[in-house]
Amino acid sequence: MAVKLFDSELKVMDVLWKEGDMPAKQISDVLKETTGWNMNTTYTVIKKCIAKGAIERREPNFLCHALIARDVVQAAETEELLVVCNFTGESVPYLRPEPFANAELLLSNYEPAAGVLRPYEAQMLYRRKR
Repeated sequence: MAVKLFDSELKVMDVLWKEGDMPAKQISDVLKETTGWNMNTTYTVIKKCIAKGAIERREPNFLCHALIARDVVQAAETEELLVVCNFTGESVPYLRPEPFANAELLLSNYEPAAGVLRPYEAQMLYRRKR
């Protein structure tokens, strides 16, 4: 299952992966201590994880159960794409962000030029995280 989880959702999942099944209230208590979140924030993020199929809600006591394993999420997080576009009619200075400094150029409408994006240039960069 390839599910894209955002940082906030990963915080909730980390609690479940470390502690196992637990009520939403207990997850909220842990995250209040570690991140400062209030109960409403935690419950909102848990509901997003449920909607994505990452968590299953069980009764009684709004018991949360992780439906996807940490290694599945980590595998999905090992690749990234970056699309960079210049929507102007002029060249603009551009330096690749550090994580993409050595990324593979998958697609471009120009031959690459260091330090600049030409008018209406678009690039798609790919990298595998290590």
